[in-house]
Amino acid sequence: MQERGQIEIKLASQARAQHQAAAGTIRTGEQPSKRSIEPDRSKQAGKEEAEKKRRASTEWKGFAGSAKMLPYFDPEYENFNQRINPPRVCIDNTTCSDCTLVKVDSMNKNGILLEVLQVLSDLDLHIFKAYITSDGGWFMDVFHVVDKQGQKVTDDKTIKYIEKALGPESNLLGAKGSNSPGRSVGLHSIGDHTAIELKGPDRTGLLSEIFAVLADLQCNVLAAEVWTHRMRVACVVYVNDVATGQAIDDPCRVSRIETRLRHVLRGYGDGGGDDGCRGALANFAVGSAPHHVDRRLHQLMHADVDVDGDGDGAPAAGGEGGSRPVVTVEHCEEKSYSVVNVRCRDRSKLLFDIVCTLTDMQYVVFHAAVSSEANYGIQELYIRRKDGKTLLKDEAERVIRCLEAAISRRVSEGFTLELCGRDRVGLLSDVTRVLREHGLTVTRADVTTVGGQATNVFYVRNPSGQPVDMKTIEGLRGRVGQTVMLNVKSVPAAVAKAPEPGSGGMARTSFFSFGSLFAKLRA
Repeated sequence: MQERGQIEIKLASQARAQHQAAAGTIRTGEQPSKRSIEPDRSKQAGKEEAEKKRRASTEWKGFAGSAKMLPYFDPEYENFNQRINPPRVCIDNTTCSDCTLVKVDSMNKNGILLEVLQVLSDLDLHIFKAYITSDGGWFMDVFHVVDKQGQKVTDDKTIKYIEKALGPESNLLGAKGSNSPGRSVGLHSIGDHTAIELKGPDRTGLLSEIFAVLADLQCNVLAAEVWTHRMRVACVVYVNDVATGQAIDDPCRVSRIETRLRHVLRGYGDGGGDDGCRGALANFAVGSAPHHVDRRLHQLMHADVDVDGDGDGAPAAGGEGGSRPVVTVEHCEEKSYSVVNVRCRDRSKLLFDIVCTLTDMQYVVFHAAVSSEANYGIQELYIRRKDGKTLLKDEAERVIRCLEAAISRRVSEGFTLELCGRDRVGLLSDVTRVLREHGLTVTRADVTTVGGQATNVFYVRNPSGQPVDMKTIEGLRGRVGQTVMLNVKSVPAAVAKAPEPGSGGMARTSFFSFGSLFAKLRA
């Protein structure tokens, strides 16, 4: 019994000694035994695991938050509504006896109205009545149109073109990329070309000098459109190389052409004054035109409106007296619209010019009513800014100024010279030189070449504003008519007067106004 007690005391003392030895080794930095550090390792592992879980939770919360801000959508989903609701167009020749109805029904998108008008404008269709609405995400328009002869549109090719350009196979909603053919201007294919944009101060004989420079530099003019307004000129010319028939893409040659054209635009002997070189511009684009030609010309001349102000002292291009367009901007507070009212002599492409200007000024047309009678047009457009707000006072004044310029710059007086003949290098240079030698100023020009046949239309007048002498016209026939067919037409100078509200004209019977509709709804 005594021996058992001694043994227990001895074992207890040995255990106490081992514990003290282990504690001593930890304090002195010696390597502890494996059993002594296992509890510490388990605690450290637990802390590390908890930290990992906390970090993972934080990262997931951040990822979840970003996923809510930037959700993933299938790219095809954006075009889903366009596929199940494609644009629809209806050409109706039965409802009205004197015109063709073009009905367009589509999902709405920014700029769709201008695209529709571009198609009708390229076909030279005259819109004398239209009802436009694009509220609620849907676009529904009805256009009453006639051709250049004032007849209904019955040509099968023209009807098929409209159906293809505005129907389900079209790119009206922009789902298939660019809708404009890369090798055509308007409706005509012109092959490889280089587009040249020119803008500067106008003067008698300028167009002759431009075409002479291009002929001297071995550039063949395939097509061209020229506008003048308030002593400014803007033109888009499509050329290719005479020798190869290809676009001119050599940088050195392009630079040489640009230098010569800039020199012509500034004017010989100008001395580089501010007025002569202001806005002198020559831009080049190889391959295809990035914009609709008429729209691009409006854009080139648009900057001059702000520089020149409202044009006080400068005669309006529309002629004398009441031919100047009357543009007003009102506010429809109940519906939060700004109402643009236009009254002027009616003409082809009038609605296109107005909508084009408003679109490029970043305004959206939601509703519009258009009508014309006795060569006088009335248009009522309900617009807002892109942010949904109405126009401020200074914005309204600028809209009035820009619309007056856009309407006037396409109006021409004097004579129209239509030339048709076999195309050759230098033809335009020769024709415009003859016009300059007879003291005539070209106010507008439209040049096209189709299948080697040139069709050129020049709007000319006397620089002094006096009527063109018939002897001058006969002289032109004698010199120009030897090589090409020449047709001379007098541009009507009669000024259309607005019908009186009580005269039984359009203002009383045939013009639909959204303003009167809103008034009835309020009542």
